[in-house]
Amino acid sequence: MSTQAATTTIRTSIVVEAPIERAFRVFTEDFGKFKPPEHNLLQVEIAETVFEPRPGGYLYDRGVDGSECRWARVLAYEPPHRVLLSWDISPHWQIETDQERTSEWEVRFIAETPGRTLVELEHRNLDRHGEGWEGVREGIGGNAGWPLYLNRFAERVGAAD
Repeated sequence: MSTQAATTTIRTSIVVEAPIERAFRVFTEDFGKFKPPEHNLLQVEIAETVFEPRPGGYLYDRGVDGSECRWARVLAYEPPHRVLLSWDISPHWQIETDQERTSEWEVRFIAETPGRTLVELEHRNLDRHGEGWEGVREGIGGNAGWPLYLNRFAERVGAAD
């Protein structure tokens, strides 16, 4: 696994031993199974994380009390090659409602062999968040950010169905 931090972009990648279709399916259908439960903006425990598989859909957490936190919008959904989402979380780790002050993250799936897939994640335009955006970059680029998600994703891909 490799990670690179550019000024307003974080790039990280991982290779998984799975066909591209499985890698894409696990990432989108099982997102809540590898998302750390402590990554929670709700006031209650997360009951489930929902990834709506279509442009205009959302990635959101639903609490045990039925409350919801919509923290990403699906901007592009192109199975099995690519998803593009917004990052609607401010530098204060609260929901950002001004779409002009959100960044975006793209996940690309590239078949290296029939049974191996390179998964590249690029989180870009971090400066759109305004003052404090560097803290977002440090959070998502650090060990508890996207590298953790991709490592947990790789474990999930490797698990039996």
